[in-house]
Amino acid sequence: MIVVHHLNDSRSQRILWLLEELKLPYEIKHYARDAATRMAPAELKAVHPLGKSPVITDGEMTVIESGAIVDYIIRRHAGGRLQPDPSTPAYDHYQQWMHYSEGSAMLPLMLFMYVGRLGEAGAPLHPRLESEIANHLGYVDGALAGKDWIMGSEFSGADVQMSFVGEVTGAFGRLAAYPNIAAWLERFQSRPAYKTALEKGGPYNMGPRAKA
Repeated sequence: MIVVHHLNDSRSQRILWLLEELKLPYEIKHYARDAATRMAPAELKAVHPLGKSPVITDGEMTVIESGAIVDYIIRRHAGGRLQPDPSTPAYDHYQQWMHYSEGSAMLPLMLFMYVGRLGEAGAPLHPRLESEIANHLGYVDGALAGKDWIMGSEFSGADVQMSFVGEVTGAFGRLAAYPNIAAWLERFQSRPAYKTALEKGGPYNMGPRAKA
């Protein structure tokens, strides 16, 4: 049985969503952020030394990192669903999106959030961050032009993995400049499995109310 060690308001929400899309049995072990620091509780270190979420356990196996978890669940439990045939070029494009999400796209968005907490001290970094955010969001928006989903007409694990990029874009109030991201965000947040995962996961500030 897959156990999702789920931290509120975190990337582990998309792991719950993936499992709901696949209709796989799983358990949720809930962890709450510290109200003052917003940090994960020390109890998560008992699951993995980093004490971060998402993390899943599946029997004797412990898996960390969103992309690795999405890949693991799909390869081990999905029976060929939600990813292209590994023998095709489409699978290589799919893998690029899986790595791009956290490896490149999220970096300037997270830096923007952290630098914003520095006040005037962070001002010199703003032009470069704005340039990088525009570069990456423009790329994603262009890639979604004429498509319902990241890989084209079929929903896949790439949409789950990339979803946090879209949700953070919405939370930062930047959707007006990226209409294809906005439409994609609306589509995936309207999926029944997404809504069920929200109900089970608890408070999630990046959800539908954050996109306006």
